[in-house]
Amino acid sequence: MNIYMKTVLLLTGIFFGLSAYSQTETRPDADKVIKPYSENPAYWQYKGDPILLIGGTVNDNLFQIEELESHLDSLLEAGGNYVRNTMSDRDEGDEKAFFKNSDGKYDLNKWNDVYWNKFENLLKLTNERDIIVQIEIWDRFDHSRDEWKTDPYNPKNNINYTYKEAKLSSQYPNHPGKNQQPFFFTVPALDNNEMLLHYQKAFVDKTLSISLQYGNVLYCMDNETSGMEEWAIFWADYIKLKAGNREIQLTEMWDSWDVKSDVHKRTTDNPQRYSFVDISQNSSIMGYDNWMNAQYVFNYIRDNPRPVNSTKIYGSDNKESWASSGISQEHAVRSFFRNLIGGFASSRFHRPTYGLGLSQPAVACLKTIRNIETIVKFWDIDPRMDLLTDNEKGEAYIAAKEGKYYLIYFTNEGDVKLDLTNQRGKYIIHWIDINSSEWIGEEKIKAGGLIDVKAKCNSGCIAVIVK
Repeated sequence: MNIYMKTVLLLTGIFFGLSAYSQTETRPDADKVIKPYSENPAYWQYKGDPILLIGGTVNDNLFQIEELESHLDSLLEAGGNYVRNTMSDRDEGDEKAFFKNSDGKYDLNKWNDVYWNKFENLLKLTNERDIIVQIEIWDRFDHSRDEWKTDPYNPKNNINYTYKEAKLSSQYPNHPGKNQQPFFFTVPALDNNEMLLHYQKAFVDKTLSISLQYGNVLYCMDNETSGMEEWAIFWADYIKLKAGNREIQLTEMWDSWDVKSDVHKRTTDNPQRYSFVDISQNSSIMGYDNWMNAQYVFNYIRDNPRPVNSTKIYGSDNKESWASSGISQEHAVRSFFRNLIGGFASSRFHRPTYGLGLSQPAVACLKTIRNIETIVKFWDIDPRMDLLTDNEKGEAYIAAKEGKYYLIYFTNEGDVKLDLTNQRGKYIIHWIDINSSEWIGEEKIKAGGLIDVKAKCNSGCIAVIVK
């Protein structure tokens, strides 16, 4: 790199540094930020109170959508308090982060205020509604295939560098899961591409200049990345450094569907770097394996529990190729309830057509959970499959605080035995239909043995059993 270019980078670095942190004098109070729950660190607390995060929204880069405020109100009305926001700009009509000159080229040294105002508006509106936002800083789908053709980082689209200077090519036609885009190798431990990394840092700095003012934000480095561990480490450490003494929560979302793989141990084995775990990709796994693989993760981190999030649950009948392979609406609904019975701190339905979004079935699920919470809180119970017998694989799932609360989710019709051998007294079973979110009856049972519990409907219901 010649002296002139180094000077340019130094001067623009000063510019970006000033512009990025001009707003960070405002910060949330320490007791008003999302953090692991002090009494049960497998769950979240916000503004001092434990919370269960559930949601479903129409898109991933939520700050870009029209009618954002009404959509958030609809989510809130359904009982949702959790959204996902990729910093993406690849969809038609999306605002780009950078200023576009009259000649149609971007200047990566200047911001597009509309983009950033939209982002801050999302954080402001969600903050007012106590909705938690999980941000994904980088999304691999923004920088390959057709999306690369209009990407501001593509040298043909900006005035700031050439292909040679940025060490980039004009085409990256393969699926981004191949991880062939040098954009994701810029960090010192990999390609050490100072030219491109400079502008990436500036983008992150600008993001943080806004997000660090709000306490309702979780940070994820990437969307379902198959990138190198060094890339994730660099950005996690960089964001923590920039945050200074602000308390923030970080994770990475790996692409591998097998959450038992070594790839996911990059997160689970490093609690000092990643304060929570996201295993959204587990929602690609169907049936009982979906449950068992998640339980593997919970058991793996048992000695150092952290919140486990699922910021997207796949499954929709409107995505024919998925539905035909089993990743259907039914799969999405079952995954949602398995997640929460199984100990997840968050569950959110993925956007249409890959997920249910905030459709009627999703709304019913959200309302069902909030109705259950009027009787039992999820952070007070643990998965206890050992308490069920005569339970065919995938028939029913249970969480409990033995002797006090039992929550049995029947995926369909079913008949199981609940072990109350060591308990005494009478219990009440409150039944709720997950399709209508309505309570559908009560019955009394007497402890002291194996108690028959038979589902009250044939399309999914939950027994809430209390003393």
